[in-house]
Formats: sequence, structure tokens, C-alpha cells
Amino acid sequence: MKFDWIWFIASRYIFKGRKNSPTLAVLGIATGVLALIVIIAVMNGFQLGFIESILEISSYHLRLEDIPQDRIEDAREAALSVPGINAVVPFRELQVIAKGRRSGQQAVLVRALPENALELDSGLKNQLEFVAGNFDISEDESGLTLPPVLLGVELARRLGFWLGDTVTLFSITGILSSEDDDGGIETFTITGIFRTGFYEYDCGWAFLNINNTGSFLDEENPVLGMKLANRFQDRHALEQAKQELQQRGFHDAKLSSWRDYNRSFFGALRTEKLFMFILVGLIFIVVGLNIFQAQRRSVLERREEIGLLRAVGGTERAVRFVFVFDGAIIGFSGALAGLVLGLVTASHIPAFFSLVEKTVNAVIAVMNTAAGFFGAGQAEDFAVFSPAVFYIKEIPSRLIPAEVVLIFMFGFLSALTAAWFASRKISRILPAEVLRYE
Repeated sequence: MKFDWIWFIASRYIFKGRKNSPTLAVLGIATGVLALIVIIAVMNGFQLGFIESILEISSYHLRLEDIPQDRIEDAREAALSVPGINAVVPFRELQVIAKGRRSGQQAVLVRALPENALELDSGLKNQLEFVAGNFDISEDESGLTLPPVLLGVELARRLGFWLGDTVTLFSITGILSSEDDDGGIETFTITGIFRTGFYEYDCGWAFLNINNTGSFLDEENPVLGMKLANRFQDRHALEQAKQELQQRGFHDAKLSSWRDYNRSFFGALRTEKLFMFILVGLIFIVVGLNIFQAQRRSVLERREEIGLLRAVGGTERAVRFVFVFDGAIIGFSGALAGLVLGLVTASHIPAFFSLVEKTVNAVIAVMNTAAGFFGAGQAEDFAVFSPAVFYIKEIPSRLIPAEVVLIFMFGFLSALTAAWFASRKISRILPAEVLRYE
């Protein structure tokens, strides 16, 4: 079957002599693709920000537990020998209470790390932004009479501390397990104030030197946190690491993946994204129904032309393809326009929202000026994401190529499918009956 004449007739139908312009259908598909790309990009920005903060700072990609203290370095070397494992960091953690100047006490999770943790783990280094001081928890810090500690920026603000101040931490475990009256109570000098962008960590985390925890931590063995080159290869790396560890005599070691200890949270994020995808994707169903009705009407309006095409040798399938190609042109044009606009908008989300805020505030300023003449109240400036409400500096946006292609195909296939079902009516048109009355 030759498609040259089919494309020719389809293009004439779509661009010339059509009573019902396809412009609204094209705009509908473009709007759906644009909206879905931008919404999913922003959702990816927020969700991946949370996921990366959790995996890079808190939970790691793999965890190795129940390793004897005197064999920690052996286990670390064994893990590093596994292809795909880029970093292995020993750590301990404990819940303590910090005594503040302003708000009494505050619960704090203490993460004890080696002093070269940032050298060992580049992912952690990329997630920590120091608003004051730096990551300096070395034991021989010159000029300090007390061991160093790093506090989250929101935690320091709540407690009323800043760089160079001293903070007292109370460990319930240390108090109960120590025979000393001062056991479980330690004072530290603040050498760094960090920000992660994740509120839970910024308002409730502190970092100490793993060798400088005093009476805080008991004799439990540290945990080895591992980072992978690709966190989605965790199952393969997990099996290889188990084999390597067993060969070196670590038969009782417990190895787990980020999928295991973050299952519920990540599952909730995945479900949220799926439902958002479905809800916004309903736009394509509405537009598809519109294209279906328009194509059916077009088939009825062109009964004589269809009969003539069938009479001169066009098969039923070939004539159907004329209207299917109409739908393909509409779908491709709308999806391509939405794709371009969506990529541009999603890549400039902060500038887009800034423009929206400036436009709305300009209108508010005009309204305030007019209201001033009548002694009415003044409206406050508008902010899409106010820092007083949302703990973000700017709107994050992440584009995932596979999802962008999927959204484009949704827009294109919705029009193509609608046109295919609408063209089925052609099978009921008999050339002899149509031409008999012409």
C-alpha cells in the first residue's frame, strides 16, 4: 500500500477546506503535555531532593552492621573491593538532648563520623552547605579546650547558639550506663553550622567525631555506610558484597539496602507521583474525545469523497489511514508544541514563578494605590512559595528523559487512537450507495 496519496489527501483535509479547525485539539494536547511535564518536573525536584538528602546524609545506599570493632577496617576494605561501591564510612548515632539558651531543651540526633568523612564520601560533601564555619571535627583542633560539634542551622537558631559557642548535650543512655555522676553529659564547641535543605536534618541533627564522643556512646560496634556509583544497582552490589564478606570470614554480618529501610517512605512518594500522573493525564482523555467526535463528524461530512476514493481503487484500510494520519498530524503537532514549551518552562521554573509574582504584585500595587484614595486596607505582597511557610530557597525542577518521552507519547497516541476509532465508520460507507444519489 502506497502512502504518498494518503499523506497528500490527509494534509489537504487538515490544512484546507476543513469546516472544523483542529486548532483547539492541537492546543488541548499541547496544554496537557506542557502541564504534565512542568508538574512532574517540579514533583521530581521535590521528591528527588528528599530522596537524595536521605540517602546521601542519613541512610546510605547499603548498610553493614554487626561487625566486630577490631575488624572494622578489614570489613571496609572488603566492601571497597566490590565493583560499584565508591565510599564506605563508619558511623555511630544516638539521640541526645541539647540544652539551649532560649527554648530550654531540644532533642538532637548525634551522628558520629570520622574527621575525614567528606573526603571518604563526596555525596555527603555535596549535600552539606556551611553557613558558618566548616566540617572540622578533628580531635586535635588547635585552640579548642572542648571537642568540636557541628549543628544544623535551624537547630542552632532554636537553641540560640552560633559559631564558637559551647553547647551541653545530655545522653540518657550514657547517664544510665555510667557510674560517674557526670556520665552522659558532655560540653562541645560549635565549629560549624550546616544547612542541608531538608528541615528534619537542619533542625535536629549534629555531627561529632567518632573518636570524640566521650561517655555518649556505649561499646556498640559502628555501622558501615556504603555509597554506590548507581544506587539502582543495589541488589547486584548487595549480592557481591555478601559473597566478598563471607569469603573474608564475616559470616554474621548484616547487610541491607536502601530499599529495605526506606520502603514505606519511598513507596508513598511513588504512589503520590503515579496518582498525580493519572490525574493530570485525564486532560488527554478529554482532548481525545474531542478529536474522536471531530473525526467522526468529518467522516460523515465527506461521505461522497470517501465513496469516490473507494470507487477509484482506494481500499477501506487506505481510506481509514487518511483520517488516522489527520489524527497523527494533530497529535504530533500538539505534543511537539507542548514538549518544547514544557522543556523551556521546566528549565526556568524559578524565573517563571518570579515573573508570576512580579505580575501579581504589580496588580496588587495598583489596587493598593486605588484603595489608598478611599482609606481602605492595604494588601500584602504575593509569594507563590513564601519562605515563612515553605522551607525552600527556590522551586526545584528535575527533568527525567524517560518520563518526558512517555508524556510526549501519551499526547501523540491519544490523538492517534481517537482518530483510529473514529475512522471505523468508514467500513459502513458503501461506494455504490453513495454514488447512486450523486
